[in-house]
Amino acid sequence: MELNETFQPGEVVYMIIRNPHAQDVAQVQQAAVVQNPDKPNELALFAHENYYPLTDEYAIFKSEAEAEQAYKEAFGTPNIIHFSDGNYYG
Repeated sequence: MELNETFQPGEVVYMIIRNPHAQDVAQVQQAAVVQNPDKPNELALFAHENYYPLTDEYAIFKSEAEAEQAYKEAFGTPNIIHFSDGNYYG
């Protein structure tokens, strides 16, 4: 099943994203699934005023808890923004 078939426009997801300026820095980021403005037949992720292609290049999770667990397994102790209370931990 393709990612475009797994997610629906308007769905809120969580992705692990690396800082493009410091590859050793990553975080869990909340994103919205939206229609890709460049390819109307495809979906994209929208976060921080940027569109990201909805591909398996990004680690995408349906819950913040799943994303945090994957982050811990991949990177160790997380520096994660908790969207439920608006506080930053890390």
